[in-house]
Order: sequence, then structure tokens, then C-alpha cells
Amino acid sequence: MELEFLGTGAGVPSKGRNVSSVALKLLEERKEVWLFDAGEATQHQILRTNIRPRKITKIFISHLHGDHIFGLPGFLSSRANQGGNSPLTIYGPKGIEQFVKTSLKISESHLNYKIYYEEITDGKTLLDDSTFTVTAKLLDHRIDCFGFRVVEKDHPGELLVDKLQEMQIPSGPIYGRIKRGEEVTLDDGRVVNGKDFIGEAKKGRIVAVISDTRFTPMAADLVKDADVLVHESTFSASEAKLAKNYYHSTSLQAAKLAEENGVKKLFLTHISARYAGKNALILQDEARKVFENTKVVRDFYEYSIPFVKE
Repeated sequence: MELEFLGTGAGVPSKGRNVSSVALKLLEERKEVWLFDAGEATQHQILRTNIRPRKITKIFISHLHGDHIFGLPGFLSSRANQGGNSPLTIYGPKGIEQFVKTSLKISESHLNYKIYYEEITDGKTLLDDSTFTVTAKLLDHRIDCFGFRVVEKDHPGELLVDKLQEMQIPSGPIYGRIKRGEEVTLDDGRVVNGKDFIGEAKKGRIVAVISDTRFTPMAADLVKDADVLVHESTFSASEAKLAKNYYHSTSLQAAKLAEENGVKKLFLTHISARYAGKNALILQDEARKVFENTKVVRDFYEYSIPFVKE
């Protein structure tokens, strides 16, 4: 479970930062990659990574501002030309289906795969299967904008093969029964409890992605106890009035949200071009005064999300 930031800038592309997009790589868990937003030139950013477009199976769009969706038509077309023929699902606010279909129709772009559309509403569960749950919640922006909470299901404990071998329990179908926690009688008469040969379960990880928004209590449910919070940081703490007027957040507000809700790590993104180069560290320093485990990310920054022991 890894994050790779494809675009970390706000509003318009700059020489140092492309506009919004972040990839959640679930190659070990599902052999898939999910995208959160797809700003202009997202497909160009992908070319500079090891991400294969055909592995991208789900795209979550927070809202319909151009710096979050203008990269969609180009990426979808290129995916078709790069071996991607498996279905893809786009989750987004009302209007995302019309935007994509109109763009593809007018440009006479023909895809060789099916696109499914899932309209987001406040509090909706977008996905719930054996490995993950994804929910969305309305934020506070000039247009409908949603944040996402990705919860990995707990991993069952692994079979302690070394312990079985130490007890000279031969491998075979019996290992399957033991792994299921059954009580098993061996050929030599010994009775073993499968539960004694299962390692500790691993608690699933939680990722929250908060796109453009004013500081809002509504985000608390999304970020509660998250292992990683990706949060916009368009303005500095001294610009709180501007942030409110433009429906964005400050670095300090993002840090307070993380601190108050048990977040383990905070990544600041959606950085204004006013904070070019090392100036972006101003935002990081401000946030660290409230929440120390904060990092301002740059394009192509990668982070592998660790399991946390109870």
C-alpha cells in the first residue's frame, strides 16, 4: 500500500509542481492502482513513474474544478492505446459522467474498455468488498467537493509454519484446516488447536484524502485515526482570511485537524505557486508546531504505508 504524488500544485501547473493527482498503489493487495483526481497532464506525470495505466482501475474525483479533472480525457484515451482494455470506474460528483462523455464524443475518442460511473453523494459508501471500504463526505468548497476515507480490512494472522515444523506436523491439506483455526487430530493421536498456530492479525490501514476545502468539522469523520492524511494546504497560517474567502485551508488548519483526530502522518499538498521551492517549507514549519509528523510533499514523492502494531 503506497502513495505516489503525481501533482501537488494548486490551481495551475508550475515548473515545480503539476496540478492535483495522487496515486494509491495497491499492487500487493489487489494488483490495482487508484487515482484521486486527475488534473491537467496527469498522463505525462505517469510516464515518469513505474505506474502502468492499465493497472489503474478506479479514479476518485473530488470535484469538478479544472485543476482536478482536465487530465481525465487524455489519460482515458492513452490508457486505451497502452494495453488497457479492462473496465474502469470513475467516482465523482454529479456532472463527471457528462464531462467525460462529452469530451470523448467531441474529440471522437474511442475506447476499447468499459467505463462505469458512480455518482458521489454525502456520506455514501462507494466501495465495500473483502479488502477495502471507501466512503465519501461533503467538504466546504465553492462547488460540491468530497473527501475520501479508504479503510483496509484487517489482515488475518499468518500460519506459523516454523512452529508446525518444530512439532513435526507434516505439511499437506491439514495445514489448511489448521490455518482455519480448527481443532485437528493428527495421525499419531495428538490433538492440536489451529488457533495456536496463527500469528497476530494485522490491523488494516486507513488513508484519508482531503481536497479543496475550508476548514470544516465535517472532515473529522473522514480522518479519524488515519494512518495517513493527505490534505490541501493552499495558504499559510497568516493568510487565514484569504483561505476562508477562497474556500481553502491553511497549513495550520490541516495540522489541527490531524492533531485532534489521532492521525499518524500528515502530507500537505495543493501548494500555491507563491510557495515555490524551499518557500514551501514555511507551510511545513507552521504545521509542525501543532502536528510534528507533517511533510510538504513534492511531485513524485512516494511513501509506503506501514502496518502499525497494536
